[in-house]
Amino acid sequence: MKKRLTALALAATSIFSVSSFAASPVELTVYTAFESDLLTRYKKAFEQENPDIRIKWVRDSTGIMTAKLLAEKANNRADVVWGLAGSSMALLKQEGVLDNYKPAGLTEIKAELVDPEASKAWFGNQAFFNVVCYNEAVAKAKNLPKPESWQDLLDPVYRGQIAMPNPASSGTGYMQVSAWLQSMGEDKGWSYMAKLNNNIAQYTHSGSKPCVQAAMGEVAIGISQAIRGAQLKTQGAPLDLILPEGGIGWDVESVGLVAGTPKAAAAKKLVDWSLSQQANEQYVQAYAVVGHKDVSKEVPNYPDVESAMVEMDFNQMASERKAVLSEWSKRFDHKSEPKS
Repeated sequence: MKKRLTALALAATSIFSVSSFAASPVELTVYTAFESDLLTRYKKAFEQENPDIRIKWVRDSTGIMTAKLLAEKANNRADVVWGLAGSSMALLKQEGVLDNYKPAGLTEIKAELVDPEASKAWFGNQAFFNVVCYNEAVAKAKNLPKPESWQDLLDPVYRGQIAMPNPASSGTGYMQVSAWLQSMGEDKGWSYMAKLNNNIAQYTHSGSKPCVQAAMGEVAIGISQAIRGAQLKTQGAPLDLILPEGGIGWDVESVGLVAGTPKAAAAKKLVDWSLSQQANEQYVQAYAVVGHKDVSKEVPNYPDVESAMVEMDFNQMASERKAVLSEWSKRFDHKSEPKS
């Protein structure tokens, strides 16, 4: 009798273990360049609606994340890329890192924020834009004029008073470099950056840091993310957010399905959810321009960025990325902040 009870107990334990294993959620490895303070909120919102799936974030800046995905393309470790620049996503598609996919809800997303090719592999969650963060208090103390155009920033009066992101490690930096090259032409664009470099104090590895530096008075001017500038100004920083004559760079923070993922069913659920109205209501808390046609929100102190957008060719940004970054690094990387 005792042996029979023991056997029944072991069987019950085995059944319970199998049941527990079957109920374990699928863990998706998600590569991202979203700002760190957003990750917990996005993870919680998705998992509340999809309790059978868990997100494991792997986060770094856009440039580093792009390089990591390219290095791993023969043995992909990610299941989904969520929160990476459209220019990077176009490159990853060209290199076979992303799978073509038609997600649910795609018709509700603004067409200009989606992969323009017929076979689509990446989809915009929100657009982000550059701005010039100008510290009025520092400028007054140092008797610096307010710049109105990109050309104004070449004035020697700003020497050592400008910060901008390193395009090799920041998507914010790369989209502005691309905007200059596409709007000015290659020769004039490189000539402009060489002259601007004379006034640069530091190239940062974060897209938001130059505006933070300007807000703190470490520099007078930060070429940086418009949304971060608006947030800092709303918090009381003495910033003027300038849309320079000549237009601003912009890009699309996007999502895509990694080719060959063994967790494709769960990964597709995440991609689908990332385009949903519920997801966009999360994005709009941090971004002024989101992908869903029916989701919008007025952001205090956010400038009219859409009136100053340079026409951007994401495929060109992707195909020229390696050459542009190599040339930029050769010329200007000596002024970059140390990598932590």
